[in-house]
Amino acid sequence: MVPLLLVPVIVVALIALVPFSLVQRYRMGTSRQRARGWLASINLVGLSLSAIVFLVSAAVTSVWVPRALSYTLAGFASGCALGIVGLWLTRWEPAPGSLHYTPNRALVLAITLVVTARLIYGWRGVHTWRVGVDGASWFGAAGIPGSMAAGAVVLGYYLAYWIGVRRRLTRQMAAPVPRRSRFL
Repeated sequence: MVPLLLVPVIVVALIALVPFSLVQRYRMGTSRQRARGWLASINLVGLSLSAIVFLVSAAVTSVWVPRALSYTLAGFASGCALGIVGLWLTRWEPAPGSLHYTPNRALVLAITLVVTARLIYGWRGVHTWRVGVDGASWFGAAGIPGSMAAGAVVLGYYLAYWIGVRRRLTRQMAAPVPRRSRFL
């Protein structure tokens, strides 16, 4: 009896933590960070696999939902372009043996707002099932192509950004480290 009562409490607690997690996402996304090769590699592998699965899912979804693939591809391309802009706007701090960077606050805020808007829109989308009663498409009213595009923007941004971080770190580590004279 007690475990069944815990399910609604856990669901409510998770919903209550969403605003906190969005604020933390912004705070961590705008902090000064050290570029680490292993972390960039793990992110690249994970994001590449996610992008492949996401694009294949969009292609399959486009069988039932018109324009899902085209919206997803447009969102992914926009996200990649945003990631490149983000790399240009990032403050890089090279030092001997390390590289630190601080992402642009405006772009991190924009990506966080895309996620937030999608969550809010998804909450509204829960109620669109009633549209099917009138003969209209439930999928069309739920905004699936736009939701997939928003997800693709975020995925494309982070994929392009981490590719840039990895390339910059590789170049930084390949550069010769200036040696200090013992007499100075």
